[in-house]
Amino acid sequence: MADQTIIPVIHEHIASTPGVCGGKPCIRGTRIRVQDIFVWHEIQAKTPEQIAAEFPQLSLADVHAALAYYYDNRGAIAVEMREAEVLLRKMKAELGPGLLNSSFCCFTASNEIK
Repeated sequence: MADQTIIPVIHEHIASTPGVCGGKPCIRGTRIRVQDIFVWHEIQAKTPEQIAAEFPQLSLADVHAALAYYYDNRGAIAVEMREAEVLLRKMKAELGPGLLNSSFCCFTASNEIK
């Protein structure tokens, strides 16, 4: 068997940078997280082509690399997503309803302030 050279293709597209999106893996040179690509693809049922078309700064290879990275690291990313959800719920409970939830900012069907 001939010697094989392993090319780290995913690392050309994905980076984790301290201070950018909390150090979560992102498409290199953007603030678009791997988990965002996962959500758009798996939960919102967008194709990689649709995602790349909606974000012209992304190549189709970027989207596929993000999905490959997610599937290689789905356990750790799922934990991060759950932790973020728990933190969000905690913050909402501590802060209470915001202005958009109050009667201050509610409109009737005729668009008149209530």
